[in-house]
Amino acid sequence: MTNDKLGLGGRVAIVTGAGAGLGRTYALELAGRGAKVVVNDLGGAIDGTGSSRSVADKVVNEIKKLGGQAVPSYDNVANLAGGERITEIALEAFGSVDIVVNNAGILRDKSFIKMAPENWDAVVAVHLTGAYNVTRPAFKIMKKKGYGRIVMTTSSAGLHGNFGVSNYSAAKMGLVGLMNVLKLEGAKNNIKVNTIAPMAVSRLAAGQKLPDQFEKLKPEFITPMVIYLCSEQCRESGNIYNAGQGVFSRTQVLNGTPVVVSDGTTPPTTEEIMARLDDINNMENSKFYESMPDFFSDFLGVRRNILYPKEKRI
Repeated sequence: MTNDKLGLGGRVAIVTGAGAGLGRTYALELAGRGAKVVVNDLGGAIDGTGSSRSVADKVVNEIKKLGGQAVPSYDNVANLAGGERITEIALEAFGSVDIVVNNAGILRDKSFIKMAPENWDAVVAVHLTGAYNVTRPAFKIMKKKGYGRIVMTTSSAGLHGNFGVSNYSAAKMGLVGLMNVLKLEGAKNNIKVNTIAPMAVSRLAAGQKLPDQFEKLKPEFITPMVIYLCSEQCRESGNIYNAGQGVFSRTQVLNGTPVVVSDGTTPPTTEEIMARLDDINNMENSKFYESMPDFFSDFLGVRRNILYPKEKRI
């Protein structure tokens, strides 16, 4: 195992759900580039039930056999104590935390009407609340030391929708919202927070009938982008990256050009809005905003520009 120019040598990384699939490839590659890795995995079934220490242990042993440094964590990210314990393990074993990859996930698919509350809660608890539970204690350390790299995991199911996974999709979009806030709160402390949207056949896809081309979607094709987002070389923050089979792209939330439908003192009628829907729906010249204040300033600025044209401002 050797270091490289990405500045990962000696860094301490937490990877959740690292016992198989995507998480395993992340852990192995981080360790291969000199990082010290906390391999977290509850070792449960795809639906989140059960546990087994052997899952995390197996990856830790793989890393050690290759000359790397790693320790296991069998904690459940879905509860607060479990999330805090993962950071405690990193501190006890390696003295710090530099990197967090929130990768742990479960599936409990049902159409929305059949989505029982316990299935909704369980999936949101692992994907979204789990990221909160794990990231918050690590974020405190990162702010103090003035350095950190955090990777969230979203999904095209959350970004674009997919039948029968309302719990999963809602949690995955929630992670994008969490990223959007942490990129702002961590900016002055050199904490970069980004999100990966992987297209890969992992353990969660087991038992599903997949198109033939899906068999080519190996986790190893996602890993290089995640490694970059974990590195000192990463300058981006607040970005969402799609990745699969050597193909990469960026996804953004974009806003169309604001359309003025009233004078700002009298609310428009529904009929007036309907008459302008083509303009309101038009996404040509759409724009990305780094924060809510930036968006508000632009959006409400349209009204100010009408009331106070630039040439008449004092």
